[in-house]
Amino acid sequence: MADYWTPTVIHQTIPDADMTPLERLLLTRIFNAEPDGDGLYFYAEEGPSDLVVIGRGELEEALAASRAAGDSRAAVFVAEQLAQLGEDEAEVELDLSGSVSWEAFLQDILRRSPRLRYVSMISSFTCSRMRPDGFGGMAVLITAERVLAKSTGDLIAELLEEAGLEA
Repeated sequence: MADYWTPTVIHQTIPDADMTPLERLLLTRIFNAEPDGDGLYFYAEEGPSDLVVIGRGELEEALAASRAAGDSRAAVFVAEQLAQLGEDEAEVELDLSGSVSWEAFLQDILRRSPRLRYVSMISSFTCSRMRPDGFGGMAVLITAERVLAKSTGDLIAELLEEAGLEA
């Protein structure tokens, strides 16, 4: 059985002042984070996490501290998840593989940021075995209005078309 990884790097440092406490909490669980000047450098050695487990109290505190920023997608998503919990549940499992994603969180940060106009991300696709479906990569450009992405497969298709060799 092959293991697949998606090491990922966010190129721009995200200023602390531009993130709500909730966005900071979520992004530091989705990615590894290192201080870089007045912000955080985000990366993932094996791939961004799409299942995050956070203590209920910590999550409620971050949500309350983020209310002044308005209804970000992170705040709406977390409020919905908290509303579904039983009273005795101490941990919250956040599934970020569906309707909301870290790209949306970064997009909300960009909408508020006086400094950042875009965020770029590069991922590599790697595999523990030499399988053709296990290698490649992807680049993503996130702006306040759009999320644009191209994979190495997209680039090969474009090159084939440019060469007159469409598949």
